[in-house]
Amino acid sequence: MNVVVIGAQWGDEGKGKIVDYLAEDAKYVVRYAGGPNAGHTIVVDGKQYALHQVPSGILYNDKKVFLGSGMVIDAEAFFNELQMLKENGINWEGRVFISDRAQLILPRYRQMDKDRDAARKRPIGTTGRGMGIAYAEKAHRDGVRLADLDWPEKMAEFDGEDKAYLDKYRDQLLSMRVNMAAEMHKVKGENILFEGAQGAMLDIDSGTYPYVSSGASCAAGASSGCGIGPHDLDQIVGVFKAYQTRVGNGPMPTEFNNESEGELCQYVRDTGREYGVTTGRARRCGYLDLVALRYACRVNSLDGLVLTHLDIYDAMDQIEACVAYDINGKEVTDFPANVKEMEAAKPILKKFTGWKKELKNCRSFDELPQQAKDYINFIEEYTETPITIISVGYERDDTFIRKNPWKK
Repeated sequence: MNVVVIGAQWGDEGKGKIVDYLAEDAKYVVRYAGGPNAGHTIVVDGKQYALHQVPSGILYNDKKVFLGSGMVIDAEAFFNELQMLKENGINWEGRVFISDRAQLILPRYRQMDKDRDAARKRPIGTTGRGMGIAYAEKAHRDGVRLADLDWPEKMAEFDGEDKAYLDKYRDQLLSMRVNMAAEMHKVKGENILFEGAQGAMLDIDSGTYPYVSSGASCAAGASSGCGIGPHDLDQIVGVFKAYQTRVGNGPMPTEFNNESEGELCQYVRDTGREYGVTTGRARRCGYLDLVALRYACRVNSLDGLVLTHLDIYDAMDQIEACVAYDINGKEVTDFPANVKEMEAAKPILKKFTGWKKELKNCRSFDELPQQAKDYINFIEEYTETPITIISVGYERDDTFIRKNPWKK
């Protein structure tokens, strides 16, 4: 069975933890998009692991993981990450494979990425890791793939720093290469978990363009980035937080007002540890945007939602969520494409009574206080999508399933 996990917001929803949690029942875990700017945090037995390119299932010693065709890979950062895992007692050797169609990030791409963003009239807020340049070179058909390392005529095009870099990592990379289409066909029928990067609202086509990532963070990317057809995707689940966050620039209608809601923003940011895994920068925080979430459910055909960080509201008397936008005096409930409209949008909020109870020890929906159930039920009704998994803490075990995605 093939299960896809995507972020249903602007990234940083807790995908890493959920992939790690669901990976227990998988045999293979495949990352299908993104690159070194993805930060997936996993806490196991009180120990925190920050993964950027290696799929989250690597922490299970019996799982094989794949970096898919839709990824752009920074070899230096990748091997540093593998060394970090080894130093922490994770034996990864013989369990990590890379699609021969994956693109490689050259060192000079990082500065090019920063320079291009600085030159924009409306900067995107890139992490400067070279991803955007790598995807642009791919679209220009001038990129370098893992398979190209075995193509002498292609390698002859590189000199200087580029050649030295590719020569340094060539043998290591080639020792991990696989043909993804052949590999996925070979293991067809096994439990395979497909891991996305960033979030649905950062997808290059359906996200808040141009303030998006350069890859396919939508559910369809699991097919195009892994060598399988769309009919082979059995279940698609989207991870979202009980509130909203975003990094970088771009519209965010439900963002807290720093002047009138600064204290609330800081409480959510600190309690939710809303600081970038890769960059350390503080994330923008706001009310849960149900308009955007419903849009993500629709364009990604989500079978279920995974709710994380619900426990952040434990101490609050009242919770609010956005159910519509006020755009220049007009109430809007469909997510718009126009950036000017998005920047003008003001959230129309619905109030919910807080539960004033610690949720960390809850292990079923029935154990949740009624106020938390009401909040969850409303989200399901609004998005027309069931919430199938709920997380109430950072540890792997602080999670419970209402409907198992591995079971049809």
